[in-house]
Amino acid sequence: MDDDAEKLVRDISVCRICEERFAKTATQHQPRPVVWLDPKLPRTPILIAGQAPGARVHESARPFTDPSGDRLRDWLGINSTVFYDKRKVAIAPMAFCFPGYNAKGSDLPPPAICAKTWRTRLMQILQPAPLTLVIGGYAMKWHLGGARKVTDTVRDWKSHAPAVFPLPHPSWRNTAWLKKNPWFEAELLPVLRARVQEVLK
Repeated sequence: MDDDAEKLVRDISVCRICEERFAKTATQHQPRPVVWLDPKLPRTPILIAGQAPGARVHESARPFTDPSGDRLRDWLGINSTVFYDKRKVAIAPMAFCFPGYNAKGSDLPPPAICAKTWRTRLMQILQPAPLTLVIGGYAMKWHLGGARKVTDTVRDWKSHAPAVFPLPHPSWRNTAWLKKNPWFEAELLPVLRARVQEVLK
């Protein structure tokens, strides 16, 4: 990467385009973009294309510092030291800030303006990773196209592997989904963990 990449990461880090939007949410929080990649590296072995930071990540300023992160690291078969090594893992969600909660306490979707403003430019700078994890419906639509349901896309994972693995969000709210779809842990995860070890060598 070059100076343009470093400038882009700096610009994302200070972005305020959703300031008014966030002020109207139940959380009434300020933007705090969480960017987790090294702009000096042309690519990393693993790229995680997620959804958006949660409330705990908003406080910590580190991605996946929550139960979702614990589950994701278990899925990948790696520890926190490897996960947070920017030489090995880059994380580029569909929105870089915590979107907030609505009046009922539910997560708001990642604002589309974030991806529209930053994502194309960022993906042009990042070289394709040997392994890209596309997590959740919003990321699947952006990276894989179409309007298929998350379950259908994940079930069709062999069509994208070994370079890309579509995954459900690792939120604990998806525990029921995992129980309903035992093939995910029995069939997909062993292949994914093997691929992770392969690209990290």
